[in-house]
Amino acid sequence: MTAPVVPACADVCAAIVTYHPQIELLRDVVAAVRPQVGRVQIFDNASPGADVAALFEELRAQGVQVLRSDRNVGLGSAINHAARLAREAGFAEILLMDQDSQVGAGMVATLQRALRELRAQGPVAAVGPQFRDQRTGEIAPFVRIAFPMNRKLFGGPGQAVDCDFLITSGTLLPLDALERVGGMDEGLFIDNVDIEWSSRARHRGYKLYGICDAQMQHRIGELVPISGLLPSCKLVVHSPTRLYYMMRNRVLLYRRAEVPRRWAAQDLPRLVLKFVGTAVFLRPRLGYLRAMLRGLRDGIAGRDGPMPRD
Repeated sequence: MTAPVVPACADVCAAIVTYHPQIELLRDVVAAVRPQVGRVQIFDNASPGADVAALFEELRAQGVQVLRSDRNVGLGSAINHAARLAREAGFAEILLMDQDSQVGAGMVATLQRALRELRAQGPVAAVGPQFRDQRTGEIAPFVRIAFPMNRKLFGGPGQAVDCDFLITSGTLLPLDALERVGGMDEGLFIDNVDIEWSSRARHRGYKLYGICDAQMQHRIGELVPISGLLPSCKLVVHSPTRLYYMMRNRVLLYRRAEVPRRWAAQDLPRLVLKFVGTAVFLRPRLGYLRAMLRGLRDGIAGRDGPMPRD
């Protein structure tokens, strides 16, 4: 009789937060990560549709734990809920994933090995992989926050890059460190949740590392050609709702004591460029403009939580 296959990282729980997922893409995401971890959890933020429901039933039959919220509670709340369940089930670490992130071969084991080696040297809040954009093929750098421009660090084989923040997807967090630093800020709802938590962790004496040997493919926003410019010129485009959160949450973080002042100083010009570029080049201009102005207004007023309905 053949013995059951034991995953390389049986004490890691992968948590995938979904919202209107692409069926085939999510199926591929789960298939890639399942052999590398002890459990796969999906927390779904009220995605509608019979096709989504059918996929979740299919994944449940494969042993995936699927939790479906009756409303969109946001990224921060979903992660916190998944972390509580992982902790109660006795897992040591949680791997955070987006619904469109594809793990590379052996990625989780590489992250876990690096995490445990680095924790032997001092407090570490999280480690994350180096990711490649699925559409452009470009490798994203790790970042040290600086003024007037961030320092982009690509590292090389075998290197662990000491960095100031890690994007949420692909990040491996020890659950005991997550408990000490505190959970994700649920009030931010979605954008800049990773910046806030990373800043809070570093403020409390923890380090974050990018692990160059751990590979992942990821996608941010949609690339669309910009009319009036060169044919090859494309811009990463987000929905008006995402732009609301991007504008609002940036302003909210400018006031946080744990967030470095130099981050706010170098991010403010980016906010202005994003606002102007979106308002000038993207359509429907009025819809984008309203969403961004509303986000700025609510950020200045200190409002958080889900975007208010009209």
